[in-house]
Amino acid sequence: MASNPFKRFWRYLMALLSGKLDQWEDPEVIINEAVREMRENQIKNRELAVQAITQKNNLQAEVEKEERLVADLEKKAAIALQGGNRELALQFLREKLQHEQTLEQMRASLAQAIEAAEKVKTAIKLEEDRIRQKTAQALALKAKMKQAQIEIKINKALDQFQFSNNEQQWGAVEERIRSMQSEAAARAEVANTSIDARVRELEASQMDAQAEQELAQLEAKLSLGTSTANNYVSTNQQQVQTVGTGGSGANGSAAPESELDRQLAELEAKLNNQNKQ
Repeated sequence: MASNPFKRFWRYLMALLSGKLDQWEDPEVIINEAVREMRENQIKNRELAVQAITQKNNLQAEVEKEERLVADLEKKAAIALQGGNRELALQFLREKLQHEQTLEQMRASLAQAIEAAEKVKTAIKLEEDRIRQKTAQALALKAKMKQAQIEIKINKALDQFQFSNNEQQWGAVEERIRSMQSEAAARAEVANTSIDARVRELEASQMDAQAEQELAQLEAKLSLGTSTANNYVSTNQQQVQTVGTGGSGANGSAAPESELDRQLAELEAKLNNQNKQ
């Protein structure tokens, strides 16, 4: 059933006067209004169906009553005729014919009422199916509307973003971070260089200390054979001096031999010392 145009105009006028015209034009409000009108029409149609079925039932009862009356008049006419009262029997038959005419009319009305009731039942069922379908469509439309509203809000929010300024700021931040990373790497490199130098100094000092220790040990070993070597050297020097009194050419050849003897004596003393240890 179509909605009442006057009722819709009245609601529009009330929304206009109350300052809620924007709500009245809201798609969700329109959808809810359409669903509500369908529900109202469904209630009205159900009431009409009840009235049609009630009328059919009443006609059915009247037809059955009239049929019983016709049968009763025919029965009375037969009894009067059996009693020899032909005039009374004829009167019952005339009355019976009148009720039969009425019965035919009532039966025709009953047939129409039955047909109308069946049509109303079918219409009610079809309307219920249509209402279920429209309700599902309304829910789908609401979902689409909500999605559209969300997309509109997102687009409005995106329109307010300032991408160019943000890109410049991001570029400056990235450049600053790269500079800080380079400075940190340089400082780490310098720190590692200083640490390496200190390590090398420590290693060198340890090597010097070890060399000094080995030198002291060597001197201690050599000091044990010093007296023997000195005696041997002094004897050789006296021999060289005695021989050297003969001429200057002899002194030039004796000096190297004396040095060799001294070194040989020191080596022998060192070997003797090592053998003792």
